[in-house]
This record gives sequence, structure tokens and C-alpha cells, in this order.
Amino acid sequence: MSASLPDTAPRPSTEGRAPRWQPDLLAGFLVFLIALPLCLGIAMASGFPPVAGILTAIVGGLVVSPIMGAPLTIKGPAAGLIVIVVGAVTELGDGDATLGYRRTLACIVLAGILQVGLGLVRAGRIADFFPSSVVHGMLAAIGVIIFAKQIHVMLGVTPHGREPLELISEIPSSLRNLNPEIALIGALGIGILLAMPWIKHPFVKKIPAPLVVLAVAVPLGLVFDLDHTHTYTFAHSEYEIAPRFLVTLPNNLLGAITLPDWSAIGTGTAIRYVVMLTLVGSIESLLSARAIDQLDTRKLKSDYDRDLFAVGIGNTLAGLIGGLPMIAEIVRSSANLSAGARSRWANFAHGGFLLVFVAFVPFLIHRIPLAALAAMLVFTGYRLASPGELVKTYKIGREQLTVFLVTTVGCIAVDLLVGVALGIVTKLLIELALGAGVKHLLEVAVDREEAGGTTYLTLRSAGIFTNYLSLKAIIREAGKEGSVVLDISKSPLVDHTTMERLHDLVGEFQHDGKTFRIDGGERLAKLSQHPMAVRRSVLPPPA
Repeated sequence: MSASLPDTAPRPSTEGRAPRWQPDLLAGFLVFLIALPLCLGIAMASGFPPVAGILTAIVGGLVVSPIMGAPLTIKGPAAGLIVIVVGAVTELGDGDATLGYRRTLACIVLAGILQVGLGLVRAGRIADFFPSSVVHGMLAAIGVIIFAKQIHVMLGVTPHGREPLELISEIPSSLRNLNPEIALIGALGIGILLAMPWIKHPFVKKIPAPLVVLAVAVPLGLVFDLDHTHTYTFAHSEYEIAPRFLVTLPNNLLGAITLPDWSAIGTGTAIRYVVMLTLVGSIESLLSARAIDQLDTRKLKSDYDRDLFAVGIGNTLAGLIGGLPMIAEIVRSSANLSAGARSRWANFAHGGFLLVFVAFVPFLIHRIPLAALAAMLVFTGYRLASPGELVKTYKIGREQLTVFLVTTVGCIAVDLLVGVALGIVTKLLIELALGAGVKHLLEVAVDREEAGGTTYLTLRSAGIFTNYLSLKAIIREAGKEGSVVLDISKSPLVDHTTMERLHDLVGEFQHDGKTFRIDGGERLAKLSQHPMAVRRSVLPPPA
């Protein structure tokens, strides 16, 4: 593999003409409104100071934008990494939250350096290796854990447990012992987030739902006088109100800079979290960039290796100054695209607006109730772990649901690395049982013929997630000479991940003005009616 630095020069082929600043400025402002509360909430939920999320978004905007390879994505902290970061703070701190925070910063720096290395060796393709059901199972587990942690904050109750299963078991107790005023703020936040998508008025659709949550929560916080410690009586019970229910920020942004503590970086615990931050952060970022490419009507083509390199630079710097880890975040990136962003400068603008806001009006942030931020995260957790995800996975195939559930349970009960590993092993065992064969786990057997400017490929071995990168390389090599047709009818098994990736490849060829067609799928038996279902030969697999 090449170890040269990805080219950071402007690329006319992906950026188009010189970007018009007006659409990017407006899109950046809209994303800033969405990002502000989410950055604060994600930091709070991660066991970091709230301002740490802002620091990361500023770095992601002002530093990463000029060098990133996915021009329409927004770089910043993500809910998907909360579970890893809060786990690192807890385990590395040994009961000292500040020490855990600083030791976690060291892990973020090292993870960033590893991501830079992955970008240099052009490892952006690693996202293609992980089975779709494993990735979705991991995200669902993250959603459950976020929900379990943040619902207590939303209700104004401090739980006794720390582990996900303990937090889940304490939800009924927190509902019985909720703080009414705090819970009201949280409940209104959830109500707004649930109701806003159903309002079809064009003006309302332009307003970010998190901004409406803050517009309701901040005045309520003033009415309830959250800034001063006092008690009140409701339904014959007494409850306490204190400034701890509000966001706290340092007096100035420079005062928020915190240096890493490297004292634990050689321990097994720290190494485990470095691996998780590198692996999960890279996968989420690459998947987000790919999703935005598919949504973009102009079909700008991202350089995933360059983007991974840029995210690594951002994480290294964010960790050095006290920030959270960053990725290309899908919700803010989607909002950026919908708002009409034309180039990477929308991400730059969003970082600039955050810097100006925090530098000049930090007192407004202090007025935000934590319950409102927790409500946004509870809503995010619910969306990640929605029952609809189970239904969609089941429709693809029962074997996919099995992998999904094994991954989810493993991530919740142990940790993300174990859960992902269990999901991958389960997926592989199922595919071996379906006839994948051991001989071609990493390499595919493909026959090649050429006629009339078209390359005809016949897949003779199984096409599964472990050998998809090999198959993709063969298809792309053939595509350099013209159109490509892949016949899968002779394959003993083509799994869901490969079917999904091959259809994505059809779109990539179209973007490049070429043709790639998949033939023979109708001659294989489908394990469900879903178009991306596993396809299996009705004949015994070849020896």
C-alpha cells in the first residue's frame, strides 16, 4: 500500500466551480444552531466538561475543513462515541472523574494518530469489511446505552448503577422518584422532538427541532430559578433545585483547554479504548461520508482515505486541547446537505459560528437546562435503537436478525469490541453453514471474459463480507477498460452485505460514466423477499 500523504490540493472534479459563499454560510449557520446543543449534550453524557464538545466542533470546522476529503460532511462530536468515552473516563479515572477525563484525552490523541496512519495507507475501504447487520447491531446497542444513561438525567434523578444493565433496571425507580420541574423540561423536549417531524408547514420545517427545545427549556429554567439552590413542594413531597441542573462553562475559552494525562496510556485498559475509538470512530465516519455521497444530488465523490486522514488530524488536536473525539457526523451532515451546502466551507462556517458564540456570549449557554440536552440524547438513543430497526433487519432475513441481536446484546452486556467480534463470528458461522466454504474466505474465484468492450465476470466462489474487498478490487480493475457484467448465478452463496455493496458499486460506476450490471441473481434462491436478501445456490457448493 502507498504510504504517501493524501493530496490536499483543491480538487476541481469533486468541488465543482469555486463555491459561492452565501449558500455555505447559510448552511453553516443552520448547522451551528443544531450543533450547539448537541455538542454540549454529547460532552455532558460522555463525562467531559460541556465545553469539550464545542472545542471539538470548532477544531472540526476551522482546522479539518481545508483538508477533509468528504466536502459536504460536518465534523464534530457524535452520540455514537458516548459509550466509549464515558467508559474510558470511568475505568481510567479509578473514581477520579477529572483524572479519567485527562487520561481519556491521551487515548483520543493516540487514536487520532492511528487514524492519520490509516489514511496514509489508504485504509478507507475498511468500512466495506464490516457486515451491515453487525454495524446496525452496534449502533442499536449504542442507542440503548445512551437512552439508559440519559433518561435519568432527563428526569432529574441520579442513578446508583454505572453499567448499562444496571441503568436499565433503575429506570422504573427513576420514574417513581423524578424531580417534577426537571422532568417537565425533559418531557416537553421529547414532545417537541417527536412532534416537529409531523408538522408539514414549510416555515416550521425550516426550524431545527433542537432550537425549539432550547426556546422552550431556557425560559422554563428561568421560571423554575434553576440558577439558585432552593427546594419546592409538589404533591406533598419536597424536591431540590440547584445550578447543577444547568450547563456550566469556564469564564473564557482558553480556560477550557485541558492537557492529556499520559500516565495510563500503556495499560491494557487504555489500549482497549484506543482501539475502540479508532475502530468505531473510523467506521462511523466513513459510513456517514458514504451516506452523504449517496444523498448528494450533485454526486460529489468523496476521497475516504483523505477524509480519514483529516479526521485523524482533528482528533489528535482535539485530544491535545481537551476536546471529545470527532467523526463525520451523519445528522448534522444531512442537515448541511438539506440546507444547500455547496462545499467544505459550510463546515468551516459552522465551526466559526460556534467559536464566536462561545467566545462572546457564554452566559447564554449557562442558561440551558441539562434536562433539555438529555432529552435530545434520549431521542437520539431511541432513533438508533428503534423497534423499526428490528423489523427492517428481520425483513432482510432471520439470519441477519440473529447477527443483529448477538451484536447488540454483546455490546450492551460487555463492550463494543466484544459485541462486534461476537457479531462477526456469528455471521461467519452462519455463512459457513449456508455453504460459503473455507477455501475462499478471503479471496474470490472469478472467471473473466471480454467481448465488445465489455468485461464479463463470473463469480464461482461464495461472495461474503470477508472476501468482498477482493471481489471489489477485481470489478474495479475490470472497470478501467469499459463496462462490467458480474454473473453471480454460479456462486454457492452471496450474502446480504455483498449484495448491498455491489448495488452501491453500480451507483459509483454510473457516477464515473460507466456501466456495471449484476446478472444471475434470479437463478439463486433468496432467503427472504427483500431485494438485498442472501442468495444461495440450490445445488451443493463446489468442492
